[in-house]
Amino acid sequence: MFAFLSSLAFVVLAEMGDKTQLLAIAFATKFPWKTVMAAVAAATAVNHLLAVVVGQWLTNYVPMDWIHIAASVAFIIFGLWTIRGDKITDDDQKSRYASAFWTVAVAFFLAEMGDKTQLATITLAAQFHTILPVWCGTLCGMIIADGIGIIVGIVLGKRIPERTVKWTAAVIFILCGLWGLYETLM
Repeated sequence: MFAFLSSLAFVVLAEMGDKTQLLAIAFATKFPWKTVMAAVAAATAVNHLLAVVVGQWLTNYVPMDWIHIAASVAFIIFGLWTIRGDKITDDDQKSRYASAFWTVAVAFFLAEMGDKTQLATITLAAQFHTILPVWCGTLCGMIIADGIGIIVGIVLGKRIPERTVKWTAAVIFILCGLWGLYETLM
């Protein structure tokens, strides 16, 4: 129980103001909160399970810098994609929420690659010598922290014009990508 509670508390604190929480805010202004939350939970579950099971192996064979660069480039692409926007026709309306789920899930999965909460998950699993309590604790911590972000996104989405939200989200994505590249390459 201590491993679970420690992991939960650590991740909630580490996630506050993190890029993935900002991502939750941005996506919650565009997509239904249930879709965003489901995608966050799914992406985090897979990512953090990989972190506790394969994390040690991955860092032995794939340089962490490459993972950081891939995630940073993905953020820049998401930012540019946000500026371009998506036009949804009547034919696309049926698959809108399914594609929203996958957009959010892929973005979260990539954003978590090499992120401090993923690295913390690896460290916590090694420290407590257990997988399931650490995985469940970090997953719950991410859901709590990003749930707060989703609530903020819903409030912002109702009070701020869509164009402002779109450009703010795009700038956040691009800046996170550029910052990630800067940290990795400098």
